[in-house]
Amino acid sequence: MAHIPVNHPARPLYRVLSGLIGLYILVFGVWGVFQTWGDGLFSRESNSALGLRTNLAFSLVSVVFGAFLLIGASRRGNLGHYMNLTAGAVFLVTGILMMAVLQTSANFLNFSMSTVIVSLLFGLILLATGLYDKVGTDEHAADERRRREHPIAEAHR
Repeated sequence: MAHIPVNHPARPLYRVLSGLIGLYILVFGVWGVFQTWGDGLFSRESNSALGLRTNLAFSLVSVVFGAFLLIGASRRGNLGHYMNLTAGAVFLVTGILMMAVLQTSANFLNFSMSTVIVSLLFGLILLATGLYDKVGTDEHAADERRRREHPIAEAHR
């Protein structure tokens, strides 16, 4: 995609940001597993971890996603770029779907409105980090910059 910057100067900052989100989600998941271990997998009790409501299923999924994001943040190639884009989309879709079923029995992950807001916020941040942490060769990055700075000249080639 020509509109995604390659070798953005703030790429290390974006990787750290996605790593911190992954670390928070991993700690939330581990803490939630300890909090909800004796309950049912899809329990709707008022258990919380780090200020967000959870159940055992949501905690286990959070452990997996937190590890997924930490692995993506630690990679130097484009794997982290694609992992952040994917995770951002998943968090946004999950937040919207869980908000739609918040007050119903279909709320199987035991979300609250604060969990929805955090999910949407993390989704937006991860999507933004995924857009700016693409890696390429120096020549590829220079071509992209030249195309963005002189779009009319490039169109006539």
